[in-house]
Amino acid sequence: MGQSSSSLSPSPPGSTHHLHRSVVLSSSSSSAGSEALAFRNSKEEVSIEFSEDNSMAALAKNCKELKKFSCGSCMFGAKGMNALLDNCSSLEELSVKRLRGINDGGAAEPIGPGAAAMSLKSVCLKELYNGQFFGPLISGAKKLKTLKLLRCLGDWDRLLETVATSDNCLSEVHLERLQVSDIGLSALSNCSNLEILHIVKTPECTNTGVIAIAGHCKFLRKLHIDGWKTNRIGNEALIAIAKHSANLQELVLIGVNPSSISLEAIAINCQKLERLALCGSETIADGEISCIASKCVALKKLCIKGCPVSDEGIEAFAWGCPNLVKIKVKKCRNVTFEVGDWLRARRGSLVVNLDACAVETETVDASASDSGAPEDPVGFPPMMSHAAVAQPDHLASSSSSRASVFKSRFGLFGGRGLVTCTLRRWSNGNSSSNGTS
Repeated sequence: MGQSSSSLSPSPPGSTHHLHRSVVLSSSSSSAGSEALAFRNSKEEVSIEFSEDNSMAALAKNCKELKKFSCGSCMFGAKGMNALLDNCSSLEELSVKRLRGINDGGAAEPIGPGAAAMSLKSVCLKELYNGQFFGPLISGAKKLKTLKLLRCLGDWDRLLETVATSDNCLSEVHLERLQVSDIGLSALSNCSNLEILHIVKTPECTNTGVIAIAGHCKFLRKLHIDGWKTNRIGNEALIAIAKHSANLQELVLIGVNPSSISLEAIAINCQKLERLALCGSETIADGEISCIASKCVALKKLCIKGCPVSDEGIEAFAWGCPNLVKIKVKKCRNVTFEVGDWLRARRGSLVVNLDACAVETETVDASASDSGAPEDPVGFPPMMSHAAVAQPDHLASSSSSRASVFKSRFGLFGGRGLVTCTLRRWSNGNSSSNGTS
């Protein structure tokens, strides 16, 4: 379908602006200093040249029934975002990536929920310098269920303390490459309805924070932990999960070193566990794998990657895990193709995916985000170690030295890790029957 360009102006009576339900904004290379705006619905796609806050206000006035909004690398700032939220009272999903209008470190007005306070259900913030300006929006969205904070600068503990109150509706939280500690996780433990939690490359999070989550969030179904090989999240946290998370269906451990004791506790107590991924662990060997094979009766899908496992451990699945339908083994140098053929011969219905000879380095995306701004193939621009991060006064933290250590040591927007687990669509095949989407 062809595209046309025009400027935004108030819609005449009888116009079809109310048909638009989803808007995606991203930076446009066709026009310097402007953005390309695409309206998408079942009948049309229109491209409009778009620039900064005033045009954002015009968009909001013309799309008051908007339900989904996503933007990436756009030039408008807090004023434009507030215009959107003040006018779109039906907005349910908001995704913001690299919003340059508030990334200059200067003063900006806080971004509040506006007219969307009672409709907004999902917020995703990616790669923002001053994401804390969205604090009033996040805390003021009374029906917010999904919160994703991915690779954003600044200290997020205090914001999580203001958001995670006992009367919130949060059921899904993703924290990836953030300066967040056990203080933030302890605050999240107040979210009694929490079902899905991703803790990815947050080096200040330890067993203490995860134990608080496990002890209070009884409905936890999916847990992803990328410990970044810091050994700050380990057996104590996993034993607490085993003790309290009887509803756990999916567990992903990357760069975590569990023992057979904690794995056995999870296998025995988490009887609903159907999907398990163990990646980049130095302690997952044949004994631990044999434990999983003998104890995880409900397990349906298993991924093992970059672990010191051999053929002997894989052979245990010829008899163990009676409900297993798929096993994937990658980057395990002591596992051969022969054991794959042997396992297929004994369990004909089992899908066995081995990558025994692969040695190339891949990246991990443990966040596995299903929504958000369109991904940019170009990585986030490298930041100077002395870059200032402006924060609203009520979120200003005295931990500037902690922030500088965090950025210099762990390279917040650097490469994404050591291995890739193919987990993004694990639940698609059986979400309709199991209700685990």
